[in-house]
Amino acid sequence: AENTDIHYIAMSSSNVFQRMLEVKCASWSQKKSCVGVIEEIQGLVNGLDGKLMGGSPLTDSEQDFYDSCELSVLEQKLSYVRSEMHKQVDESRITSREKSRLLNQVNEKVQQLDKDIADATKNKKPKKLEKLKMQKTKAGERKASLEEITPSAPLALRFQKDIEKLRKEMQPLLKLESEAKGRLLSLKETTTLARKDEIEEEIADLEDNSRGWFEEDEDFQVRVDASRAQAKARATRKVVKKTGGGGSRATGGAKKPINTWVVPGAAKRTATRKTAKKKPAGNAFAAMMDSDSDSD
Repeated sequence: AENTDIHYIAMSSSNVFQRMLEVKCASWSQKKSCVGVIEEIQGLVNGLDGKLMGGSPLTDSEQDFYDSCELSVLEQKLSYVRSEMHKQVDESRITSREKSRLLNQVNEKVQQLDKDIADATKNKKPKKLEKLKMQKTKAGERKASLEEITPSAPLALRFQKDIEKLRKEMQPLLKLESEAKGRLLSLKETTTLARKDEIEEEIADLEDNSRGWFEEDEDFQVRVDASRAQAKARATRKVVKKTGGGGSRATGGAKKPINTWVVPGAAKRTATRKTAKKKPAGNAFAAMMDSDSDSD
């Protein structure tokens, strides 16, 4: 199907794909999933190639896909994604969840190598044993380097700046809503407050549209929660600054007026935030080929 992530990955040129990867697969985990999808596309193309070699005709959709998707370009994309993944790890641009995932992978590999080493020793295969021991040494070095990494914070939402503008627009509406409690609203106030619901919807849509390709629900929710926590912290600092007191008298000179700041209902300003709409992590490959298979 067109306009899906699998379509863009399969059909785009190498240069276009690299630009898309930066925006749509910013995290290490997303790139990891992207590798799996590219490998599936390669398998599909090879399958169509085998079908043709066997003398079976392709359907119209299969022929279009086969003609538009080159294995050499797919290999370039696969190599690029893997290099970017290595770069992110080397530059410590991974989250705590990604660090744990990588460490688990290394630990599982070491456990398997221990079993293989024991078998090679038992069966007296010195060449294989030497090779396995070298692999275990490299795995140990990789584990040590991973353990030294200080995880980075979750990536900011793609439309964070637009969300912040809307939250700024929301502040006077929250103040009006707080001050109007316990009394009837005028027509003008009711009309003004109607904008609050619209802003909440717009923020929820921007949050949802900030989700990248192959991003798992939990990873995405962590980023949304971080965005909301930052907004709450800024709002709290603003209230504290306004209610923190005024000036002071100058010693040994002319008296300066004392500024008194009064913010009605400031302590009660709390924004009602909507939970970000969750899209299933889903498999883009399955979406395109109308299959229920999972690529992970």
